[in-house]
Amino acid sequence: MKENGIKQLNLADVPQIASGLTYYDGDVGFADDITAVTHLVEAFKLNFVAMVFCTSGSLTMKVNSVQYTINANDGILVDMQNVVSDISYDSEMNCKIICISLDSGVSFLTKSMFEAFMHIKAHPVVHFSVNEMELMSKYYELAVFKMRYPETGMNGKESMQMILRAYVLDMLANINIHMGIPRDTDVILRQADKIFHRFIKELAESNGVQHSVKYYADQLCVSPKYLTSICRKQEGKTAGELITINTVGHVKQLLLYSSLSIKEVATQLGFENLSFFGKYVKKHLGESPNNYRKTHNYGK
Repeated sequence: MKENGIKQLNLADVPQIASGLTYYDGDVGFADDITAVTHLVEAFKLNFVAMVFCTSGSLTMKVNSVQYTINANDGILVDMQNVVSDISYDSEMNCKIICISLDSGVSFLTKSMFEAFMHIKAHPVVHFSVNEMELMSKYYELAVFKMRYPETGMNGKESMQMILRAYVLDMLANINIHMGIPRDTDVILRQADKIFHRFIKELAESNGVQHSVKYYADQLCVSPKYLTSICRKQEGKTAGELITINTVGHVKQLLLYSSLSIKEVATQLGFENLSFFGKYVKKHLGESPNNYRKTHNYGK
């Protein structure tokens, strides 16, 4: 689907978009061809989480207007609602891609795995060792084998989800090693961790609409004060600051990549009036909405 000038990719779009698709069950997709997305509009964003592993050559893309290049043995995480554009690659590029719905991808994480996931969200490129990349490739090959020979061993979606679980845990465990987190720190996520995860999910699903801390606290059945204390402990920021980061990110996306008028952007993001929206943008982006579009190459 297409919304506000930015191509919106849902996991259901994967079979039509990824010509190299090797497995898809509605919650998870494996593919080995990223070239199929290059015919899309200049900018698009995912409504799922994708991890791209480069096994040879190099691949360049912009994520939220920041350019990243990954080479052999590198991986890049593209999180939900991130704007992707300007994909390019050399003739030697080969990659493996895994696409995961938010619900299926994080329900089993331990505390340190959750910490690793939050780290990679902030630093999306990961440099794996040769052995670590080989392990990631082996999981991919196992998933392909199960798809081609479903009569071997356990059948169906449950088997693939078990492979995915092991894959994600091993990938994040390797990231933990690079972060210096000991392997023996794993404990089941505490209630506070789960609340924070649900808060982040609510933010992702809000599409940038500005809500109060109380609104999210009510959704999570906690007090605003408790939600803020959880956010401070998890991310070093208040709940209000995280809400602002989310909204400002969507303000940038819509001002730069959509054909909506300034008033329409303000309305879509839940601002009461155009004047308040203008003051909000001036405060957080340093210039008016119109000037931000002009100085940051609107539509590019």
